[in-house]
Amino acid sequence: MTHEINHVAIVGAGVMGSGIAQIAALAGIDVLLFDNREGAAQAARDSLKRTLDKLVSKGKLAGSAAQVAIDRIQVATSLSELKDVDLVVEAIIERLDAKQALLAELEAVVADDCVLATNTSSLSVTSIARLCRIPERVAGFHFFNPVPLMKVVEVIDGLATDRQVGDRLQALAARMGHCGIRAKDTPGFIINHAGRAYSTEALQMLKEGVTEPAEIDRILREGLGFRMGPLELFDLTALDVSHPVIESIYNQFYQEPRYRPAALTRQMLEAGYVGRKVGRGFYRYADGQMVDAPQPQPVPVVQALPPVWLGTENEADHTRLTALLEQLGAQVEQGTTPSSEALCLLAPYGLDATSAAERFATDPTRTVCLDPILDSARYRTLMLTPATRIDMRNAAHALLARDGVGVSVINDSVGFVAQRVLAMIVNLAGDIVQQRIATVEDLEEGVRRGLGYPQGPLAWGDSVGAKRLLTILERMTELTGDPRYRPGPWLRRRATLGLSLRHLEPTLS
Repeated sequence: MTHEINHVAIVGAGVMGSGIAQIAALAGIDVLLFDNREGAAQAARDSLKRTLDKLVSKGKLAGSAAQVAIDRIQVATSLSELKDVDLVVEAIIERLDAKQALLAELEAVVADDCVLATNTSSLSVTSIARLCRIPERVAGFHFFNPVPLMKVVEVIDGLATDRQVGDRLQALAARMGHCGIRAKDTPGFIINHAGRAYSTEALQMLKEGVTEPAEIDRILREGLGFRMGPLELFDLTALDVSHPVIESIYNQFYQEPRYRPAALTRQMLEAGYVGRKVGRGFYRYADGQMVDAPQPQPVPVVQALPPVWLGTENEADHTRLTALLEQLGAQVEQGTTPSSEALCLLAPYGLDATSAAERFATDPTRTVCLDPILDSARYRTLMLTPATRIDMRNAAHALLARDGVGVSVINDSVGFVAQRVLAMIVNLAGDIVQQRIATVEDLEEGVRRGLGYPQGPLAWGDSVGAKRLLTILERMTELTGDPRYRPGPWLRRRATLGLSLRHLEPTLS
């Protein structure tokens, strides 16, 4: 099975199937489109023609190329017409029995060297292939919506899949202008698996009352550079899609704590508050646009600022943050202990503000913490102890907002919002590589392209520092007793040895 794939059949003419047909035809591949719903395949072809015509009108595609592409897409009225294709991609309902039944039908029609690929996003490729006569030719070929714009596809090897089958699919992906990333057949594959840390940790912070949804989204969007906050993203994808995926991955991993769903999203799902498409989710919407969008926390007016005593965990943070405070006009105390009037500004890793006050031996009523992970030129997050006086809170907020940079103030929490999310993302990414679900390169590329993260998670971890992230996770594990924060072996070993998180272990022969 090494010849080039030039004739593809797509079963299922919905959004995903149509998108795959579009990129295949534009790449010079003949496409047969089939759907068991009467008229659906023809309607999809007609819609694709309108899409291509629109691209022509916008100057993004030559008219001749559009005509050649649409001519390559033909409609099949029965599965028997698929007998001569090189590849069949199924893009039908996400139900195991339906996919198994379709593959059984296809095996009675196509040649023995025809590749059978499933676009499943959550089902086991091994299970889908289990009843096939030739399971070696079955692989996952998981595209993301919208297919023409999301230029990444997961190529998934089931336990029985012939390695050459995946090789052919990767070559086809490249021909269609997509990056094919190779995944082992595990729940969530690469991209949906890696994305669990971002969303589930945000829900955990809501559960703990750390702050409001808008502040979590604002900190992660403005502070870390995500395109959308996790709760905005839930509203976009809709909880009737997202929550079942969370539950599915949690159960497929036998209730591993890090994938734990939130009762809140189950309640919202039951109430029908699933997101933008119904007008209500974590936010409210009208005609698809957010209404009454939460505004940033107002900056208090403070007539006179107290002196500031700065407590940090390393000299580099102390130098950097002292320079920032002085630029903002603060009087920074230089003593080893704060004066009785000072605002005690601490910059801890993985601690809550109460524990930080204890660690630095400061008065909790005058203590406010500043997240040292964030680029202070971009965004700032402050954390209060339960005892922090309002005048000290206001002084810290007013001071840190003096140059117009955004500031969020959150309640006492083990680890700041950005620290928690970033540490969880990097820790999970390391475990994905440790388990050989994906290579470092495929993981990094898949997450950047498929999830839109500013950096690949391991490269991001290197930029922050593996030892810092290990400290955050170890302290959160100790303070909460929650195993979800336990550092994985990939992160721990590389932090201990001072290695890059992208460093590969020697291959044993």
